[in-house]
Amino acid sequence: MPDERPTVPYWHLHTDAHGISRFRRCAMTQFELKSMQPPAAPQWQGRKHHDGMTVMVTVQPVGWEGTWHENPKPQWIIPLSGRWFVQAMDGTRVEMGPGEISFGEDQGCRLQDGRKGHLSGTLGDAPAVLMVVQFDTPRDAPTPCRFD
Repeated sequence: MPDERPTVPYWHLHTDAHGISRFRRCAMTQFELKSMQPPAAPQWQGRKHHDGMTVMVTVQPVGWEGTWHENPKPQWIIPLSGRWFVQAMDGTRVEMGPGEISFGEDQGCRLQDGRKGHLSGTLGDAPAVLMVVQFDTPRDAPTPCRFD
């Protein structure tokens, strides 16, 4: 097993100090090589975060596009199949597919030009199946790349 710590990239959609949603490309880097349950072989494990959570799977139909909205709570979004996009208020549009990770934390945006939060929808000719891991408690002051 290689001894080099892994790096796991993710997109972080957050609200800046001016109330505008923005994306930042981040990477989880805090990993420790240890067994999940001895005698199992060691594997790289990331930091654990303790908070009540809700886990769900959503299916966005082909051609689905939501309206501008904020994430209801901070949440990890992991595409399982299909492709989807998210567009921030600053105009940045990120397209994601299976294996890519996004953390949505754009609560507290202000209304600007009819936009608040983000716009999202499916891409291509297949539904987007997403796993959502939603935190029960929002943070007071979100910090971009807080899982690095």
